[in-house]
Amino acid sequence: MLQLIQIAGLPFLVCVMMSSVLGYLGIHVLKREVIFVDIALAQVAAVGIIVSHLVFDVHENPSLSYVCSLAAIFVMAVFYAVARTSIVQISIEAIIGISYAIAAAAALFLVGIQPGGHVHIQHILSGSLLWTDGRDVVTGAVAFSAVGFCLYFVRKPLMSLSESYRHTRSKGAGAIFWDFVFYLLVGLVITLSVQMGGIVLVFAYLIIPATISAVFASQLRMQLIIIWIAAISASIFGLLFAYYLDFSVGPAIALLLGIELIIAAAVSKLRTI
Repeated sequence: MLQLIQIAGLPFLVCVMMSSVLGYLGIHVLKREVIFVDIALAQVAAVGIIVSHLVFDVHENPSLSYVCSLAAIFVMAVFYAVARTSIVQISIEAIIGISYAIAAAAALFLVGIQPGGHVHIQHILSGSLLWTDGRDVVTGAVAFSAVGFCLYFVRKPLMSLSESYRHTRSKGAGAIFWDFVFYLLVGLVITLSVQMGGIVLVFAYLIIPATISAVFASQLRMQLIIIWIAAISASIFGLLFAYYLDFSVGPAIALLLGIELIIAAAVSKLRTI
């Protein structure tokens, strides 16, 4: 038991921090119907990191690499906010999908000319939760707390925009600004989360708990409770599954979240019979 706590204790704390913020953002993502925004932004951040490695050779300077990824996220946040009101021929989800495809192609091209590129791809997909140390926990606590505070502070305009996102394309400067704030905050969380947990786990935390909550509740407070219960329980059992069966942590937690979603759908179906 002591060995289990030593190995899985810090990764569990990171999972709690990630799922808390990503779960709340998932509510907005579902309302806006921009399901793949996390994968697109994660891919853009990955391009920023790869470019920093190639141009600045920052393998020993993760801070500069992080700054480059944030710069790429900033550019995309501006683009998504402006594109929603400027490009009316296609939906914002299609725009996000196109940007993901372009970013993925760029990442694959750059990885092909970078030594050890396949290792980077593996890290982006599955993360490195089991190698979490105290520094990662402190960094995550500071970053996620800061984003959480910002989300609380701007919760009313963000929720107002998300509620009407599918029905109106306001061209006002205010709507564009709050759109930019939303995508920037999502990008900040995803950039840090992907480095810790990988794309698979980040996507699962963002979408699946929020979907489960939408099945059973419509009030925000109850949705958040359901999100945290679903995410934390999947994190606990996913870490146990990975520990005893020597399986990757991120995919294990994502798999259990998927099972929870199937169970939630079945329970909801039985309630309507």
